[in-house]
Amino acid sequence: MAHPSQLGFQDAASPVMEELLHFHDHALMIIFLISTFVLYIITTMITSKLTCKNILDSQEIEIIWTVLPAIVLVLIALPSLRILYLMDEINNPHLTIKAVGHQWYWSYEYTDYEDLGFDSYMVPTQDLTPGQFRLLETDHRMVLPIESPIRVVITAEDVLHSWAVPALGIKMDAVPGRLNQTAFMIARPGVFYGQCSEICGANHSFMPIVIEAVPLNHFENWSYLMLEDA
Repeated sequence: MAHPSQLGFQDAASPVMEELLHFHDHALMIIFLISTFVLYIITTMITSKLTCKNILDSQEIEIIWTVLPAIVLVLIALPSLRILYLMDEINNPHLTIKAVGHQWYWSYEYTDYEDLGFDSYMVPTQDLTPGQFRLLETDHRMVLPIESPIRVVITAEDVLHSWAVPALGIKMDAVPGRLNQTAFMIARPGVFYGQCSEICGANHSFMPIVIEAVPLNHFENWSYLMLEDA
């Protein structure tokens, strides 16, 4: 998860988020090179007293500064489109979960099981135990297996919400009366935090998302215990 004074993104926990980080570094390097080049030209123009007559009216230079930005845009657009298509791919998910946004909590239904679902409320500050994070911890975590394709179907019951988990590269709007879906695969065990990312009312800041990623056999044991308690 994020920490104070962090400048970059969170560590990637899914293949899509790794692709997003690579694309961010790629685009940032292009921006850095352009900024350095422009700064060099501005500095040269300010400090130099010489004038080159060849650049006052030159068709060649105009062609270069028209074609070169077009090439740069293509170098940015092609990787971006590739990642957009990767984020929309949903291939034979092993598990499907329905996430429903409410004012102001999330409810989850594991649709591959007959009766496995729960509501997930934020833990109040006074009830936190040592090691838990304020405004981020929930009373019921969403437990998922690692290295398994997972589909999440997202909707809302009342107003607009947004289901977002930065470490997994996920942000999907929850719209009343509509089902949106996204897919991901968690690469490693861990606990990953997110929050509602759409202003949804007075307690918008108090409906966190907590995903606990565990090995498959641990997930099966957890689901068995949850079904026994239901």
